[in-house]
Amino acid sequence: MLSLEDLSAIDRIIAIDAETTGFQVPTPAEIRKMPKGLRLPGIVIEIGCLELVRSEEGWKTGKSWQRRIQPGGPVSKASVEVHGISPAELKNAPSFRDILDEFEAFIGQDVLLAHSAENEMAFLNFEYARAGRCGFDEMIFSVDDFVCTQDLSRQFFPGVPGSLDVLCDRLWVDRSDRFEHHGALLDAILTAEAFMKMAGGFVQDDTRYMSFGDGDAS
Repeated sequence: MLSLEDLSAIDRIIAIDAETTGFQVPTPAEIRKMPKGLRLPGIVIEIGCLELVRSEEGWKTGKSWQRRIQPGGPVSKASVEVHGISPAELKNAPSFRDILDEFEAFIGQDVLLAHSAENEMAFLNFEYARAGRCGFDEMIFSVDDFVCTQDLSRQFFPGVPGSLDVLCDRLWVDRSDRFEHHGALLDAILTAEAFMKMAGGFVQDDTRYMSFGDGDAS
């Protein structure tokens, strides 16, 4: 995964989150064992993106993009309880293939930012393979394309659980909209806000503000 230092010459990054059916991405080995001609259902049912642009004052948020996606398969009950998106709400949603050009136009060639980025990377690579852009044993997105706020959080808060909720609480990022349901754009926004606080040099540690820019605490 990319580090904060790797972003020194980068002026735009895209915070991204995906809500899913709740089922695991099958491995290439598992796919090879499936009957030929079987049409695999999708995993992603919603994608949310928020751009971050560098300014003289630091990173700032810009345009956003969000789409619901028809997976062509079931959505687990446990997953619906998390994001609140029922299969009925996806009935007329476009497929991943249908939104792919629009998605790529938004993200461009820019670095992606995600919490637990390995998950988003796996989801995207699987959906790209389903859309015929690559093989199931190939990767469009790799660790060189992502910054992971979960990895960053472990640098600032060693030993602390790596969930987005815990990170937001540590950084005093308001996550009250997430109490009832998760959402792709909402989670992308929270990821971006957490990133901006860590990248800006100030993080909240218990009752003390700690600046990682100069090592002093006040």
